[in-house]
Amino acid sequence: MEISDPATPTAMDAPNRRKSARTVQKPILYQQDPAVSIGSTGNGKRKRAENTDVDIDADPLGDETSSDDNESDPDEEELKEQRRRAPKTSRIQSKPATKKPKTARPATTSLAIRPATNGMMKPTKPKKPRAKPNATDPDETGLYADVFSQRQSTDEVAVEWLSRYDDHNANAMCELVNFVLRCTGCDLQVDVHDIDDPDNVPNKLTDLQEEFQAQKITDYPLISKARSTIFSRAVMTDFFQSLITSAHAKGLLYRDVALLENIQVWVTTMSSSGIRPFRHTATVISLAIASALCGLMRDTVDNIATTTRQKDSERKKKSVNKARVSAMHSKVDEIEKKKDMIESWLKDIFDTVFIHRYRDVDPKIRADCSTALGSWIATCPDIFFEGQYLRYLGWVLSDVSAPTRAEVVKQLLRLYKDKDNVGRLRAFTEKFRSRMIEMATQDAEPTIRASVVELLDMIREVGLLEPDDIDTIGKLIFDAEPRVRKAVAGFFAENISDLFESTVEELGGDEILDEALGDSPEDDYDHPRKSWLKLKCLAEVLQSYDSSGEADSAAADGTNDNGIVPTVLESRYAMAAQSICEGVPEVKEWETVAGYLLYDHSSTLQSYDGDDPQTAFKVRCQLGEKEEKLLLEVLNAAVKLRLAEVIESEADKKGKKTKARKDESREIQESIATHLAQVIPKLLGKFGSSPSTASAVLRLEHVLDLEIFQQLRQDSTEFASLLDDINKQFLTHADHSVLVEARTALLHARSYEDLEEVTDGKVQELWEDTIDTLRELTKAQPPRLTSMANTVERISNLASISDCTVLFEDEPRASTKATSKAGHTRVVDILVEIIRTYGNDDNTASASLVSSAMKSLLFYNMWIVRALKEKIELNEHIEDVPSYETFSAAIQGVISSRHKLDDVRLSAIGTLLDMHTTYATLRHLLPTSGENDMGASATDIVASLIVGVPQRVQDMILDSFLAAEKAYAQKAKRMLDSPSEDDPPDEPDSEPEDSSDEEEDEDDEEKQRRSHHRQHELLLAEKRLCEFTGKIVLAILGQVLDAAGPKKGTLRKRLLRNKARLGPNFKEVLGYLEEAKPKRPRNRARVAMRTAGSKKGPEKSKAMVTEEDDEDEDQNEVEDMIEDEADDPENRELVEDRGEGKGEEVMASTNDAAGHDEDEAEIIGD
Repeated sequence: MEISDPATPTAMDAPNRRKSARTVQKPILYQQDPAVSIGSTGNGKRKRAENTDVDIDADPLGDETSSDDNESDPDEEELKEQRRRAPKTSRIQSKPATKKPKTARPATTSLAIRPATNGMMKPTKPKKPRAKPNATDPDETGLYADVFSQRQSTDEVAVEWLSRYDDHNANAMCELVNFVLRCTGCDLQVDVHDIDDPDNVPNKLTDLQEEFQAQKITDYPLISKARSTIFSRAVMTDFFQSLITSAHAKGLLYRDVALLENIQVWVTTMSSSGIRPFRHTATVISLAIASALCGLMRDTVDNIATTTRQKDSERKKKSVNKARVSAMHSKVDEIEKKKDMIESWLKDIFDTVFIHRYRDVDPKIRADCSTALGSWIATCPDIFFEGQYLRYLGWVLSDVSAPTRAEVVKQLLRLYKDKDNVGRLRAFTEKFRSRMIEMATQDAEPTIRASVVELLDMIREVGLLEPDDIDTIGKLIFDAEPRVRKAVAGFFAENISDLFESTVEELGGDEILDEALGDSPEDDYDHPRKSWLKLKCLAEVLQSYDSSGEADSAAADGTNDNGIVPTVLESRYAMAAQSICEGVPEVKEWETVAGYLLYDHSSTLQSYDGDDPQTAFKVRCQLGEKEEKLLLEVLNAAVKLRLAEVIESEADKKGKKTKARKDESREIQESIATHLAQVIPKLLGKFGSSPSTASAVLRLEHVLDLEIFQQLRQDSTEFASLLDDINKQFLTHADHSVLVEARTALLHARSYEDLEEVTDGKVQELWEDTIDTLRELTKAQPPRLTSMANTVERISNLASISDCTVLFEDEPRASTKATSKAGHTRVVDILVEIIRTYGNDDNTASASLVSSAMKSLLFYNMWIVRALKEKIELNEHIEDVPSYETFSAAIQGVISSRHKLDDVRLSAIGTLLDMHTTYATLRHLLPTSGENDMGASATDIVASLIVGVPQRVQDMILDSFLAAEKAYAQKAKRMLDSPSEDDPPDEPDSEPEDSSDEEEDEDDEEKQRRSHHRQHELLLAEKRLCEFTGKIVLAILGQVLDAAGPKKGTLRKRLLRNKARLGPNFKEVLGYLEEAKPKRPRNRARVAMRTAGSKKGPEKSKAMVTEEDDEDEDQNEVEDMIEDEADDPENRELVEDRGEGKGEEVMASTNDAAGHDEDEAEIIGD
């Protein structure tokens, strides 16, 4: 390339040219008349279209073509082209066209080179980004300040730079390269001599990199979040795109090929730099240039097609204008040359920049490359919509960076959204479908999984998914992540619709079914209707997707086998049903679902006739046992969704609630409650025999709004009948889930004052029946442990919602048949004896019996503490309080007789700690010195109840903690801190790890099963450790553990040893032991000692202050924790009664949910 020298006569004589005598002012932008082409020169004069710069938009045929227009009328294609351009001309004019003669415009309106479209429609662009309002920086000058200031648009700055390039290309190119360097955050610059020597570009950039590295700058504008900078990525990329389009419009892009070549020499070399600021900034600029070239390529292709159509139309005329056809042919050849040049530039950028940077070490650069490639494919499909380019998007699907994978999925969604692209994407889909399925099911980011599910739904719509893939994605309806379930709801609903349509065709089609079923009344939900068939299809698909089968029952019930009180969670069926309701409209009609479940299909089988369409329909709709359970879960979700929609409808779009909306919502809720009250007894009568279905029906009572159910308040017999059905389920089932749901239903009924009397009477009946059964079972020989365990389990559930102190302490009535010959007549004595007798047995029934007995006695003591608090607050007389020493001694016997990690031992330790901590909450109610309103005897009684755990038991608690800690560390493959001399000796491992040699001989299915089993065991081990540690922490804060004796503080110190080694959940539990530290500087004595500097007070005084503060802070903290748990419905065990002398107070243990360590999250990728 020849670069002009600033010393040449042309450059030197330019300022000596004659200037106008008029005042030179800055040009004012205006809407230019398209009929006049105005150039800009240094003397400020206005010139006509005879400027030396040829307008690319001008007709290349010149006057010759114009003269021939009289001989041949414009064809249809030309007329369309004129009409297409006509609106554009009208928009450009500032005023309506008039017939007045044209007048000369003022010199102040002269305009520099305007960007043109080169005869083609400029693609619609989004609103151009503007620089920040505070873009005025006195330290910035030159092109950098022009681009990022708000004085001019990027188009105007680009046009001005091209003008300077025309005057002196070396100086302008030097200015542009320095602008790129400044965008990287580098203050170093190049000079004209560096521009004149393109072969020395790599060496010059190496020198600049070394100087820049010496400055040790870590941040650069492209990623900086500082608000003080005027840099804007959007403005930078828009400037380079404007530069390319303006050079194209001016024709300079094709006349002076060295323009783009010189830019690419510097930018491409910088894109391979080892310094991230240079590499990232240069890559973004190259991608922006390529995007601009793609837009030009699209316009060029459209222009070629338009001109070719005009030429063909001209040839078909009767009188062919050969000169016009020849001119059009020449125009097409000229545009083809431009197209070839643009295509070569695009391929050069792709080969020199993209191929190397799409796998850059920086994930941001990789994401930028993916975004650019997706834009190129959509803008310029003739070049980039090929398999050799699409494969790069498929490869980046395996990127280790989540944002990069998300960006690729976003670009693929953009491509698959256009149905016309299906043919070109077929080969790509076949190659990378398995990877997309893997991402949807196993990716570490739920957001990406949801996006991939949406992408696969588009692929399924065009028929590019295999049936196995469809089933794999459909099973995600049971996924634990709500976002994934929500995303797959539409996919799942389409599967249901496909099965429904095929089933309808098997039964004869829509017309035959409609005729056979007839028109059912709108309110008659018991009459067969076509929507039943869709519900049947839904149940079948859910059953086929539920691969876990009966193994999920424990998880669905919220139970575990670790002996610690569980937290009841929603089953996977319930969570799936919530998502299904959003995708299947028929499910939202919960009345139809209930009518379908209550329909009796037995008579249909007896009178089955294969030729009758109605009978065939009923036979096809018959439900299996598992399908009934699934639809009951769907019914629960549908009712909740309907109630939520009714409540939301009370407010308008602005969030305001009107009286009319409230009244309408009230009527709908009352109608739902009335219908539910009629349906629940029927459902219990049909499905009450099975525990799984009975628990699902009982959950419907939880959403029954009894307050607005006017009919029930008027007639208590109907409500009493409903309670009788609930009591029947409570007494006839031993399943934990049924007992929990029945207990919650009774608690829900007691929450309404108008129904409390009826509910209390039914609860009292349950108490009498259960206690009488227990007394009878204690006399049976040989003991029926299973029946006894079920009965004690019912007692523990009743004790959690109703005050049991009187019932536990009363002697049996004289008429009771269960008089004890052994002398244990009171319930509390029977339960203590059960713990003593069966505490050492290893069978399952004994373990369940002992755990339920300990839980029942724990609730009994909680009710005692609650009554004491009420008496103390009301200043009432306190009589003798039953001692819990006998219960504590029985628990200690269980602890000492069982293995360290035995489930019953852990349950016994948790019960003992909870009991001591509960009595410790009375400490803050004791009178201070000199203010004893309770009386000396009452104070002594209360104080005697607040005792610490014996040191011998503390040692056993520490042994169990160490065993649980080690067991989890082994399963999670984590290293523990080295044991100290005070730690007890370790026992040999009782659970050896699975050997890898055995896994090598197993197939993939067996390996996956073993992997899931290990994951399940890991979660249980972490849950056991965190729950057990939480009880110890609560006892330490309550000063009943590790608070006195020679080993004071030893347990706390041991707990904190591996705080940072066993995951975030364990760390969060132990964080409560250190939360009191920030409060200590508030103490004046401690602040005074800290500010004393080198002056140290007596060690004894300092220790006393610290100990007093610790006691106050720990006690306040444990009270706050217990109060917080009382507000948590998931941790509720004792619930406060309404009414006189009755209360329901939550006294639950700390339960921290187990989960994966964030560091262990597996990311799918290279």
